Amino acid sequence: MKITVTTHDDNLIVLDVSEDLELINFKALCEVETGIPSQETGLTHNGQLLVDDFKTMKNLGVREGDVIIIQRVTSSATAMDHSFSSPSNNMLPQFDFSRIQVPGSSIGIPGTTRQHQMQDAEYVRNLFLSSPEQLALLKQNNPRLADALSSNKIEEFSKVMAEQMEERKKREDQRIRMMKAHPFDSEAQKLIAEEIRQKNIEANMEAAMEYNPEMFGTVVMLYINCKVDGYPVKAFIDSGAQTTIMSAACAERCNIMRLVDSRWAGIAKGVGVQKIIGRIHMVQVAIENDFLTTSFSVLEDQPMDMLLGLDMLKRHQCCIDLEHNVLKIGTTGTETPFLPENELPDCGRLTTSSDHDGSKNEEKELKKAIDESKRMNQSSGSSSNSSQSFKETDITELINLGFSREQVIQELKRFNGNKNEAMASLFAKILKF
Repeated sequence: MKITVTTHDDNLIVLDVSEDLELINFKALCEVETGIPSQETGLTHNGQLLVDDFKTMKNLGVREGDVIIIQRVTSSATAMDHSFSSPSNNMLPQFDFSRIQVPGSSIGIPGTTRQHQMQDAEYVRNLFLSSPEQLALLKQNNPRLADALSSNKIEEFSKVMAEQMEERKKREDQRIRMMKAHPFDSEAQKLIAEEIRQKNIEANMEAAMEYNPEMFGTVVMLYINCKVDGYPVKAFIDSGAQTTIMSAACAERCNIMRLVDSRWAGIAKGVGVQKIIGRIHMVQVAIENDFLTTSFSVLEDQPMDMLLGLDMLKRHQCCIDLEHNVLKIGTTGTETPFLPENELPDCGRLTTSSDHDGSKNEEKELKKAIDESKRMNQSSGSSSNSSQSFKETDITELINLGFSREQVIQELKRFNGNKNEAMASLFAKILKF
């Protein structure tokens, strides 16, 4: 689309740009055409100052044939004085938002003590805990910070949050340095190409979540119940394993360690390396009412009790029927169902028992936060739905945290004027990695 850019000396420049071009890259393009450094560039469109550098031209409301006024902004103080000294100027004050520090990003601020960092981290943590929706988004977008939050250790949460904010600040500084040097420099082009690549990855993930959400689910491994020498064992069905194996602990439990032939000792290589103690040449395995003969390689340190490999599956012509969720034994016609997730052994679960208990506590905490949020919404629902006006004090407080007025109003509308939930949503967006 074609956009007309006019400068303070009434020079007109027509630029042909994409509607997906970000504002910061558009400023770099204007720097090439006008000579005004991008960090000193103030762009005004329809009487509104464009301040969000990472929004696209389309999201900022710029359309085909629109006119953008470009001005040189030397500092935030000059821009503020100029804005308030002209009564006829109805544009927003030209604040320099890039210098505003967000609570929690206290690294680099002179005189900031560890106590202040802990207070900021605790404040942000409470915001997430009070907003279940934003907590769920944080788990998806920033698992490391979400894990630190769920650990109930404020020191760990403060440390992770400070590291990520410092990392984000370094990336922003690097980006500004690269664009300031020259927008068409090879290093700057590499940075832009990397940003485009990341945007493509994000778009690909969003499309997958929308059209194929099942891809983000978990798959339960295939286990069956069987008996070895009369002892019950949960066996893992693995057609990718060459041989059938058993752990030394399971062999001891089944009282068949006396049959191990140590002449077959060696090393098992696969996804890792394990020591083979020896081989049991013939053992009867009971599956349902069938008694099948097989052999085992006994491994010294194997988390799974027993793994039925391809040698046994082919010998007895077994078929993995995922449609009916059963294992068919071709030589006998017997079918045995695969175990549901709640009957799997600890090693077959996606998390260990301790992690599982921790996740249960986390789910309880999340459910409690959801109930509290529902009660708050019900109590304030009548007043918030009756009017879309928000308190100016709330808007000013959120703007002072470093967010634009447009972002603040948008989030307040999303949460029906709830300042805490809007603040949590704004923090969740800047902490997305």
